[in-house]
Amino acid sequence: MLARNAWRLALGLLCALPPIAGCLKATASGPSGPGSGILFIGNSLTYWNDLPLIVQAVFDAAGYPRYDVAMVAFPDVSLEDHWLDGTARGQIERGGWQIVVLQQGPSSLPESRQLLRDYVGRFSERIKAVGARPALYSVWPAQSRPGDFDRAIESYRLAAGDVGGMYFPVADAWRAAWRRDSTLALYSPDGLHPSVAASYLAALVMYGVIADKTPVGLPSELPLRDGRPLAIPAVLAATLQAAAAEAIQAAR
Repeated sequence: MLARNAWRLALGLLCALPPIAGCLKATASGPSGPGSGILFIGNSLTYWNDLPLIVQAVFDAAGYPRYDVAMVAFPDVSLEDHWLDGTARGQIERGGWQIVVLQQGPSSLPESRQLLRDYVGRFSERIKAVGARPALYSVWPAQSRPGDFDRAIESYRLAAGDVGGMYFPVADAWRAAWRRDSTLALYSPDGLHPSVAASYLAALVMYGVIADKTPVGLPSELPLRDGRPLAIPAVLAATLQAAAAEAIQAAR
């Protein structure tokens, strides 16, 4: 069960992106206009490396109108925990969102898959009621459990299909990247959280699905709106962009 007073990150970001690793800081409180916001609901696989800010920066670099991002994320929680806590539901009901991104753990086990599908269904009713669209951020298993990839991917595909939601095939993009270069470091040293390159890959996938455009050719150097730079080596960025494009195409 979620400890309500522990590491509260409602509409905040815990960043592991250099040079301020592990810092807690505030972010924008929500969308600046109707349908201009993307709300992220998840756990550390969402807030690690400030993924919402990277997604925002990719859209900025592609020349899209301003997307405001906000997040409700706590360490080691499921969507059931979020539902019971109520903070995420309250943010959804504020309205102004275009997309609400939902994420929990890999959900490769039957019981966690069922919980994912159940609570995606509950959240989706609230999301659609404010004129937004639910989206599923398909995450990866721990590095020690590579055999769970297929089941984790299937869980998120099923949950997205249940509600007619958008599907972000990020775990598929990891595998597409490794097919190009098996040495790519997509895990952080802890064997669970994403490296900065992997968070950039996730942002590319989200951009490609939302914008319905290829991420190939996007910049590899992105200024985040909080003033920090994100720089991915050009050769690595090209590999990640191709992997994201492959995963998006395969998921259609």
